[in-house]
Amino acid sequence: MLVDKKILNDYIDACAYIKETESEIKSLKKSRKTVIDKVRGSNPDFPYQPQSFGIAGTTETYANADLIRSEEHILETQKRQAEELKIQVEEWMEEIPFRMQRIIRYKVFKDLTWGEVAKLMGRRATGDSVRMEFNNFMKK
Repeated sequence: MLVDKKILNDYIDACAYIKETESEIKSLKKSRKTVIDKVRGSNPDFPYQPQSFGIAGTTETYANADLIRSEEHILETQKRQAEELKIQVEEWMEEIPFRMQRIIRYKVFKDLTWGEVAKLMGRRATGDSVRMEFNNFMKK
């Protein structure tokens, strides 16, 4: 997979999108109101003994239920696409050198400045040297 700066930024958005979408799906599922009640009756045949029966159902109309199912389907599809991008980037990250993994994690994922990245990288690195190393790596 060819990864560039845009895909790395998309990765961050994909991770956030997954969390937001999961929350929206939960919210949609909660909007389905299930009603549970009990009724009393008897057997239709002899012996006519009284019994309690549990009844459950929803208060939504068919149109509303279809709309909710459609929204859930769309959200699930978009979430799946975001998860695929996330996995592709994470697999790519495993293939690159550890030093570059650290630089990408600090700069792109944690949104640190080049100076902060250089300080964490150590070895007398400067913000400019780390930035150039990153830019050269991404050109490959």
